[in-house]
Amino acid sequence: MKSEVKIPQATTKRLPLYYRFLQNFANEGQERVSSQQLSEAMKIDSATIRRDFSYFGALGKKGYGYDVKHLLAFFSETLDQAEPSKVALIGVGNLGSALLKYNFQKNHNTHIVVAFDSKAPIEGKLVSNIPVYPPELLEEKYQEYGAEMAILTVSPRSAQMMADRLAAIEAKGILNFTPERIHVPERMQVLNIDLSVELQALIYLIRNQEE
Repeated sequence: MKSEVKIPQATTKRLPLYYRFLQNFANEGQERVSSQQLSEAMKIDSATIRRDFSYFGALGKKGYGYDVKHLLAFFSETLDQAEPSKVALIGVGNLGSALLKYNFQKNHNTHIVVAFDSKAPIEGKLVSNIPVYPPELLEEKYQEYGAEMAILTVSPRSAQMMADRLAAIEAKGILNFTPERIHVPERMQVLNIDLSVELQALIYLIRNQEE
């Protein structure tokens, strides 16, 4: 992200959502949008939206709202949407297979280009039209396919080892689906997605709302 301002991680995670919903408004022929309209469409508080946008300077005009085309161009550049992102998947179990099948269909600039799994033959195989190789070929194939980041869906005991190998070949980041909190060099970025924790949080919210 090309900004000297420190952007909170919560805001960073919302940026792709803003981009997606702005694309929807543009497809409907809408030329401008207010924070309230975005709030109603995204189910995010309008004050949160205005605060998120404020990190990037004056994106809108008071009494006018936001120009949809301008915001689309801004977020496209901010998210580097013009530059394709190639991703490696490590671990093709149930979750990994689902990710291969989905393969970011709503984001035409992000694709899983290669995957690794302990059950794959040395010559590789195709799963959902993506080549899958055994982990011993990680370093060779990761670079051959031009991947710059990885998704980890391996067992917790293998997570740190795989993270170390990715760090050694200068991967830029890891999307970690394992419950293990992995350690990487400061130059690398890690986002942790623990589905069980997210589900427990949802259960808590539902039960407290009922009370």
